[in-house]
Amino acid sequence: MKVILLQEVEDLGKKYEIKEVKDGYARNFLLAKKLARAATKEALKWLSDQKEVIEKEAEEDLKKSQALASQLDGLEVAIAVKVGDEGQLFESINSQKIVDKLKELGIEVKKSKVKLDHPIKELGDYPISIVLDHNLEAEIKVVVSDVEGASKEDDSE
Repeated sequence: MKVILLQEVEDLGKKYEIKEVKDGYARNFLLAKKLARAATKEALKWLSDQKEVIEKEAEEDLKKSQALASQLDGLEVAIAVKVGDEGQLFESINSQKIVDKLKELGIEVKKSKVKLDHPIKELGDYPISIVLDHNLEAEIKVVVSDVEGASKEDDSE
């Protein structure tokens, strides 16, 4: 029996794929759990309509991701933290702090998209990659500085 998968089914296929399966498997599992529907003429027409809608949504999503990538690329994010006498940070800079700082700047990014191997524990400039949907990547520069030492920074650029 031919079926249209309505969601990804492990070891069978992805959403909206047409698959040939045994009748019993289709009736007793896929159709019963609403994981698929029979590939009738009406269902195939519905599938082609769905694919058009999905393609349009994917194009819009790609444009949004490209706009976000261009907005992020080369952005410098300054994070000021308290520093001890020997230059140690009282708090480490993790993905969540970077996301929060970006949010303050009006940029929404999920924490999982920030590629930070380990928390930042020292003052300095750090290039951080942000991996967006559609395999787009942007690189920002996180500048970690002392809250009180903002005036005594040496910028030799």
